[in-house]
Amino acid sequence: MKLERKHAFVLLGIAIWNVVTYLRFIKALIDTEDRPTGYYVAHTILIVVNLVIAAVLGTWGVRAYKAAKVTSS
Repeated sequence: MKLERKHAFVLLGIAIWNVVTYLRFIKALIDTEDRPTGYYVAHTILIVVNLVIAAVLGTWGVRAYKAAKVTSS
């Protein structure tokens, strides 16, 4: 499958969106008090997984952008 520049922008946009929203989620989690330990563990795992997904999508987006840039030159 050949990714075009528009695909790269979508991947990068989703990656950025994940990072921004989960940074806000981290702040909200830090500000939360009086919850069971399982709450913090589950949400921390959720945050880590989504930031890893953002890193993977961001990497794919950058690679797709560079590949599209090379083929259009």
